[in-house]
Amino acid sequence: MDLVVETDRYPEEGETIIGGKFEQIPGGKGANQALAAAKLGADVEFIGACGDDSFAPKLKSSLKNGGTNIDNIFEIKGQSTGVAVITVDRKGNNRIIVSPGANYELLPEKIEKIKDKIIEAEIILLQLEIPLNTIEKIVEIASKNKTKIILDPAPAQKLSDSILEKIDYLLPNEGELDLLLKDIKAKSRSEKIKILLKKGIKNIIVTEGEKGINYYGQEKEIHLDTLKVKAVDTTAAGDVFAGAFAASLIAENEL
Repeated sequence: MDLVVETDRYPEEGETIIGGKFEQIPGGKGANQALAAAKLGADVEFIGACGDDSFAPKLKSSLKNGGTNIDNIFEIKGQSTGVAVITVDRKGNNRIIVSPGANYELLPEKIEKIKDKIIEAEIILLQLEIPLNTIEKIVEIASKNKTKIILDPAPAQKLSDSILEKIDYLLPNEGELDLLLKDIKAKSRSEKIKILLKKGIKNIIVTEGEKGINYYGQEKEIHLDTLKVKAVDTTAAGDVFAGAFAASLIAENEL
């Protein structure tokens, strides 16, 4: 669940300020991505976990009403549903703190129970709001069964080569890419990206906000500008891109 408050500016350390409008908005990276794909016509099944609190039914209802199958959401007794505390300034920029709650109880043994869903899928879209060992389990199942893997590496953290080598499409923003490149020894950013691709990633698509995207493949690089709009709130913009990208691949549009 996203807990969102508008503000003219961000407080300094130790300072309390008065904010503007407050909203509770069903969210989470995976949920946002699932809804974006479903609204664009994809057949979407959501795998996740929620707590046994008041947020859980609201999130499930949002997903179901948006056209997403919710049969494989695990309810974790005694846990809170994952929450993001979000502040949005007058330019639409945001700062986010995530409390994972039940998301971190989506463990590999739960994935084993529903692995047929991964095997049957054409594409699986992942992000990093669940444990890394669960990501490894899902990636292993998907890779062995030729299910295409899209990974949005957010919230940013380091990833093992055993995960990266199986990714078909990596969708980092600039900060997330910089973390993945940090330990790669090379003179330029471009050379570091080439080394990252050699780990086995087939395609890297870097989202750069209002500047658009950069695509890096085994044989070519492309920059695409974004449409110019007045941003009201950039929250979940990257999630919508990831969901729309997955839906576009399912629709067999050219990369």
